[in-house]
Amino acid sequence: METWIRAVVEAIHSSRAQAVIYLAGGASQALGWLLSVPGASGSVLEVVVPYSRSSMAQLLGKMPLQFTSKQTAEDMSLAAFNRALKLSGPGLQVMGVGFSGSLASSRPKHGDHRFYVSTRTQNCLRTSHVTLSKVIADACRVSATIPTDVQEPEIPKESVEQFDEDQELQQVIDGKVCMKVYHFSDPVEKNFDRKLILPGSFNPLHDGHLRLLEVASSICDDGLPCFEISAVNADKPPLSIAEIKRRVEQFRIRGKNVIISNQPYFYKKAELFPGSAFIIGADTAARLVNPKYYGGDCKRMLEILLECKSTGTTFLVGGREIEGVFKVLEHLDIPGELRDMFTSIPEEKFRVDISSTELRKSQGL
Repeated sequence: METWIRAVVEAIHSSRAQAVIYLAGGASQALGWLLSVPGASGSVLEVVVPYSRSSMAQLLGKMPLQFTSKQTAEDMSLAAFNRALKLSGPGLQVMGVGFSGSLASSRPKHGDHRFYVSTRTQNCLRTSHVTLSKVIADACRVSATIPTDVQEPEIPKESVEQFDEDQELQQVIDGKVCMKVYHFSDPVEKNFDRKLILPGSFNPLHDGHLRLLEVASSICDDGLPCFEISAVNADKPPLSIAEIKRRVEQFRIRGKNVIISNQPYFYKKAELFPGSAFIIGADTAARLVNPKYYGGDCKRMLEILLECKSTGTTFLVGGREIEGVFKVLEHLDIPGELRDMFTSIPEEKFRVDISSTELRKSQGL
């Protein structure tokens, strides 16, 4: 490996960025460079090589009109970005990389050798013909100096599209991007193994929510504490961008992390945040294990929740009033196969009877 290439790869690995890489039609040498330099395990989350037509179609959810094209590379980087959002460590920069190339092969080759490299981050889509290491370095915001003996025709044009906050949120609402993460808390030295997520509407966010996450964090200290709001509701229209930003502002003021997702159902949240611990009330836990909410099919309920269990999903359950009676996890009938997914938050550690609904009523909202 040439010295300048190694320097670029080392800079990528030290950037605290994590990537999923989808490659088709070459670039194996560049991939070898990335994986052979120490530090790759911290920056490369996953590599997929969709070489066949059927593999590419399955990866993208459609058959590309042209396999070696700017559009296909961008579709690959978007798919890789969404995958990286699910796999990345808490608090790290995330990107997806897509490479589509038409290179020399054993069959007769017509036309020019073409390749497209695209990187997708939360607020930027960058597509070019430059080397894979160069484009990843740019996305990681590290320098990559190309030697002066590279000829001008070998450095084709590059396109960059920036997204503002409204565009990022609209992409989440539309399902194009699976989430947007707002990191408002102070940076910490500790490396968390997973996320500790308190889902809700937070309209408004109140002291009970803050206290619940604090208590849950003391029980599950290996998770990065986050709140989560689904922009898409199961039985209501999606939240508007203005409304999402209004609710997000509550977390910015208090310095708390919040994730905007597009998944209102817990079995989908489990896919979105594998290995995470969710903080829920006893009323939500009761609905989770009630076959009524699975079309009356107990077997279907068990299948869905066992699939959640297979992703490493767990639940921390706080006490809530159910039909006028304060209940905790121990009052619920949890099927034996699922009991180790649930951990009780003791009443003596947390009990707040106020709700966002009551607060809105008291404020005449």
